[in-house]
Amino acid sequence: MAAQDTAQVLSAINKIIVGQDKTCRLALTCLLAQGHLLIEDLPGVGKTTLAHTLAKVLGLDFQRLQFTSDMLPADVLGVSIFNRDDQQFHFHPGPVFSQLILADEINRATPRTQSALLEAMEERQITIEGQTYPLPKPFFVIATQNPANQIGTFPLPESQLDRFLMRISLGYPDAESERQLLAGADRQQLLQQLNAVLTPDNLLSFQNGLLQIHTSPALIDYVQKILAFSRDSGLYLHGLSPRAGLGLIRAAQAWSFLDDRKQTLPEDIQAVLPAVVNHRLQAKDGDTQHDYSTTLIAQVPIP
Repeated sequence: MAAQDTAQVLSAINKIIVGQDKTCRLALTCLLAQGHLLIEDLPGVGKTTLAHTLAKVLGLDFQRLQFTSDMLPADVLGVSIFNRDDQQFHFHPGPVFSQLILADEINRATPRTQSALLEAMEERQITIEGQTYPLPKPFFVIATQNPANQIGTFPLPESQLDRFLMRISLGYPDAESERQLLAGADRQQLLQQLNAVLTPDNLLSFQNGLLQIHTSPALIDYVQKILAFSRDSGLYLHGLSPRAGLGLIRAAQAWSFLDDRKQTLPEDIQAVLPAVVNHRLQAKDGDTQHDYSTTLIAQVPIP
């Protein structure tokens, strides 16, 4: 049933986000792999709509946070308020206590507010005044950001970028898809009519199912060689971390899961490689727009 269910999820997403089949599949792959997703693109191409659509078809509780330069960490995490009746502080949870958080235009907030999400993204919990609060399961952050050269943006630090399993871009639709958008029904109306295909329990079950997908020692060798090349080639300021390698394997397992296969292939690694590594690498020559995965695929042979 897993393959049939995930095929229905992708079909439902593609009814809203037209002409972006591979990008939508990458987004679903990211969530199946228990990762957080960063969508970077120009305003108006469907970043927020994609996040809404994923929440709707997966049956997840959803909160949208519009990040601005005056937003404070308490606006994300919550705040303790003193109650005069019992003379105690009581914690009032913030919007982060939802299964899917849309951090819209995250790079318009200050670094202090951006970093408020770090513990939540890594450990699925937050700590306020020495008290730890677990977050719901499943828990995902989908963040959108505008290109860094736009006015009023604060670049995400490397430590936060590394918390995102994938970074994707939607780009402009092709002519046929754009015509379908222009001539079709309003996307928000279609979104309201969309029914959940999965439940959160289904999603958790599928995530656990990834552990059953075989990853051969040869494939692990391939991932290790990719990591080693990024560190030793001298092309990049910093190489890929072990967390990037783990994320690459999880994402490849999820990609093969969507194909209803029980074994991960090198082609799965290559399919998810751009989304997993390009935001983690910086070229020494200062080129920030390069598709680093192309070099990795060309230079690292498949075992």
